Amino acid sequence: MRHSEFWERMNHHLGDDYAEFWGGHHAINSLSSRTAVEALADGEKPLEVWRAVHAELELPHRDR
Repeated sequence: MRHSEFWERMNHHLGDDYAEFWGGHHAINSLSSRTAVEALADGEKPLEVWRAVHAELELPHRDR
């Protein structure tokens, strides 16, 4: 997964404006209490960050 696909999925599920806000402000325990933006900046793979976001938001399995 590329960063662009990660953000496409975030925008799809949270909306364009809220996705960016949520990704930069919501700490996720499974990402060592980092936000999605911090985890990506630290070099985490976008797919791993997406999986953490997916679990945090309790999205349907089909969207994993």
